[in-house]
Amino acid sequence: MLPLLKYCADSVVHSKRDAMPALAKLFQLTDAELSEQLPTGRQGKFDNRVGWAKSYLKQAALLEITGRGEFRITERGRSVLAENPTRIDMKYLEQFPEYLAFKSVSKAKETPLSEVGHESPQKTPEELLEAGYRQFRSSLAAELLAQVKATSPAFFEQLVVDLLLGMGYGGSAEDAGQAVGKSGDGGIDGIIKEDRLGLDVIYIQAKRWENDVGRREIQQFVGALAGHKANKGVFITTSNFNKNAREYAQQLTNKVVLIDGPMLVDLMIDFDLGVSIKDIYRIKRIDSDYFLED
Repeated sequence: MLPLLKYCADSVVHSKRDAMPALAKLFQLTDAELSEQLPTGRQGKFDNRVGWAKSYLKQAALLEITGRGEFRITERGRSVLAENPTRIDMKYLEQFPEYLAFKSVSKAKETPLSEVGHESPQKTPEELLEAGYRQFRSSLAAELLAQVKATSPAFFEQLVVDLLLGMGYGGSAEDAGQAVGKSGDGGIDGIIKEDRLGLDVIYIQAKRWENDVGRREIQQFVGALAGHKANKGVFITTSNFNKNAREYAQQLTNKVVLIDGPMLVDLMIDFDLGVSIKDIYRIKRIDSDYFLED
């Protein structure tokens, strides 16, 4: 992680593709080492490790996502380099609240990374594989949320319509959903039919925010729904909803669903929006029927 952070010290926007040759030269990797693959044979080991280094530095806010596959050092990253550390590892990153928050979420869901890949008498191979999957998904979700936050407001509004279409609402992009997102839209960013027949519509509010969404914003959205004589809405944000906003939404007679940043990227992963399948692992067991003898 430290060599990657030093590579980004020039404050220029970089990508993993341009960082890898420089890091490979720094580590004096041979052609044989550079061609070494993960057990799946679908990704180089060095490529994989550079990717994880970038991910963890991003979780600690030492790097920031600037665009598709692009990143650069943050002010905190420059401050860390000014301290001239001899090594940056996961223990070092624990001094930063953002990384601790990420780590605490991961711990609540899965085995810590230190336990994955090592034999544990308390866990079966299946459990270790599941823990590894959850660790990977947690990191993917964090990077995906950063990528979503880097999009333009117009792109984000279309993204939420695409997500609802992918979840089965409306049926097709041609006649089921539209992104509004223009001046005078009355507080509505998107409209989507609830079903193919268009028996009802769902109105969407999309906020690409960093700050928490409060009760006031929900009230304004409910007012916009009333102006359209609608009783169903989805409020989606890249940030979070504070306690007052959630309590207010729960007591509404109108059906208003709140989707925060973590839930948004979970849905994107589940419905393959903005992500693609990298590897598939097939777990097999003995077919007992095959070994039955007459």
